[in-house]
Amino acid sequence: MTAAAPPTDTHCPYCSLQCGMRLRPVERPAPGEPAVAVEERPAFPVNRGALCGKGNNAAHVLSPAARLRAPLVRDHRTGTLREASWPEALDRAARGLAEAARRHGRDAVGVFGGGGLTNEKAYLLGKFARVVLRTANIDYNGRFCMSSAAAAQRRAFGLDRGLPFPLADISRTGCLVLVGGNPADTMPPAVRYLREQKEAGGRLIVVDPRRTRTAELADLHLRPVPGTDLALALGLLHLVIAEGHVDEAFVAARTSGYERARAAAMAHWPERVERITGVPVAQLRRAVELFCAAPSGMVLTARGGEQHSKGVDTVGAWIDLCLATGRAGRPYSGYGCLTGQGNGQGGREHGQKADQLPGYRSIDDPAARAHVARVWGVDPTDLPGAGRSAYELLDTLGTADGVRALLVMGSNPVVSAPRAGHVTERLRALDHLVVCDVVLSETAELADVVLPSAQWAEEDGTMTNLEGRVILRRAALAPPEGVRTDLAILHGLAGRLGTGTGFPAAAEEAFAELRRASAGGQADYSGITYERIAAEDGVFWPCPATGEDEPRHPGTPRLFLDRFATPDGRARFAAVSHRPAAEEPDESYPLRMTTGRVLAQYQSGAQTRRTPALNRAAPAPFVELHPHLADRLGIAEGDPVTVTSRRGQATAAARVTTTIRPDTVFMPFHWSGPGRANNLTNPALDPVSRMPEFKVCAVRVERARDGAATDTIGEPA
Repeated sequence: MTAAAPPTDTHCPYCSLQCGMRLRPVERPAPGEPAVAVEERPAFPVNRGALCGKGNNAAHVLSPAARLRAPLVRDHRTGTLREASWPEALDRAARGLAEAARRHGRDAVGVFGGGGLTNEKAYLLGKFARVVLRTANIDYNGRFCMSSAAAAQRRAFGLDRGLPFPLADISRTGCLVLVGGNPADTMPPAVRYLREQKEAGGRLIVVDPRRTRTAELADLHLRPVPGTDLALALGLLHLVIAEGHVDEAFVAARTSGYERARAAAMAHWPERVERITGVPVAQLRRAVELFCAAPSGMVLTARGGEQHSKGVDTVGAWIDLCLATGRAGRPYSGYGCLTGQGNGQGGREHGQKADQLPGYRSIDDPAARAHVARVWGVDPTDLPGAGRSAYELLDTLGTADGVRALLVMGSNPVVSAPRAGHVTERLRALDHLVVCDVVLSETAELADVVLPSAQWAEEDGTMTNLEGRVILRRAALAPPEGVRTDLAILHGLAGRLGTGTGFPAAAEEAFAELRRASAGGQADYSGITYERIAAEDGVFWPCPATGEDEPRHPGTPRLFLDRFATPDGRARFAAVSHRPAAEEPDESYPLRMTTGRVLAQYQSGAQTRRTPALNRAAPAPFVELHPHLADRLGIAEGDPVTVTSRRGQATAAARVTTTIRPDTVFMPFHWSGPGRANNLTNPALDPVSRMPEFKVCAVRVERARDGAATDTIGEPA
């Protein structure tokens, strides 16, 4: 009898926790079922064996019925997608990219990546854009997620890493302020750290306009009007200063810019902040009391506080609160960002951003260009400069001065982009669209060429979780016949476009080059190897290589304990002031809408909506509204409701609940069709991060007319 194949230690394909899991081979899978089963992996320190529903059901998307199994090309005669061989599909894809460049110039070709791509893919995708296509126009969907927090951290600390400390440190902080995050739904295994923190005597303050499952754990829940988090943070800082809680010694020794920030904060007195935010003065004072009485403290922000046209300033104000109270650069204290996507951290470090080169280098820095050009074997003058940010790239697709041919890898902007109806039309206007994905997403349905990608369990590769811990996914099975890895796809396209070397299909070979390219950068991976990652349950960057006779660098679990990453070693205060949302309610659109996630779905839903257990738990979009508002509008639970903004409409069933503010409605953004929430959202951009304002826009709400289309289930056709 043949011995059973051993299980494979790997990681969940979904959020930024990158929970450890084990995949056990299934000897005789039922027809249509995956050939592996998910098991716990208790030894991995981040989740200690715990998995949420998405992780437990992750193997389902490996099922044949849930995925693409062959390349597709658009038939010129019928206009429909048909199956094609790999040579035909790659030839068509490459020919369309080359033709757009020949007719309209290199910058008429664009690349749109994703925050779920492995480090190796993100690295080679950026290299492909700049070396093969020689286009400036590459960006990725992470611009929609963590870009404001990243920009604020770089401004304050000189370096951006989601958490400057291991996740486990959260359980040991004295007071945690969680701004615009709902980990009970978005990353459930992390909630154990919130519970452990409270069990140890710590206090939890949650800032969210909705009473979420996370808010129910809080000692204090602040419910600001959407779009007013900046005023709230400044009001708390005002009270810290006015009530004598500033750590003067820390401010003098380890920061700069305090006086300007102090002057800005003092213009946000408590009564003014109450008028702006709706948060009572008594709650503001209580929040400051809890935060300053604790021996240590952290502020963690998520998308609710960041996805605004003033997101960088908002995060900057929360960082100011940490700096003024001496809660940064010390054990169990500091600011952190709860990164969202699986490789939201690593994906923004190695070159798929419009303004970036590997190692978190700036594309405008001559020294950075020279270093990366040496690794790539090209002349630095041949590297393009910075291109358009994600929404700006999508907004100009198919126009005279915009991108005319686009390669999309690991993203579904038809569902995930703001003003999604407009973005869909811009994608339709392209001369040529190539999409690499594991499923026929809504974006892939528009493509001229669709290239089926291998999945997380079918390829090796590294990811970097929200802590800055570089982890290793291992292949548990081979991709099905007709499917190729993204690295193999880039290799095939590069060869057809005249670059026969430099794009290895082997992940470890790609990682070896990434290490060299990142060496000396802020996100230095040069001392990290696959062997070290496996042996150490991940390695925290920066981790530079050392000489043969020197001890190996241990990695950096905790940043800033000795100095910040600025030239003078001091953290910088941000002198910022409140300003309103880009779009405020008026007579025509009298309510605010905010968006977010639900427990059983993930991002654009392209994979989770194809998982029956998850779909049963969250089958369709909904509109959450307060009973007072529902009463006024004559809407009952389950009624079809149409929400309208200046950009479009969405229709879904009403969910009447006291967990939402009476002046606000909420929609989850995982669905396409009539309930596509991003039809409504505002693409107003933060001037620094170019983050769109997903989290607040002005809308009107009414009971849908008889016969209006609504989603009843989330299963794709």
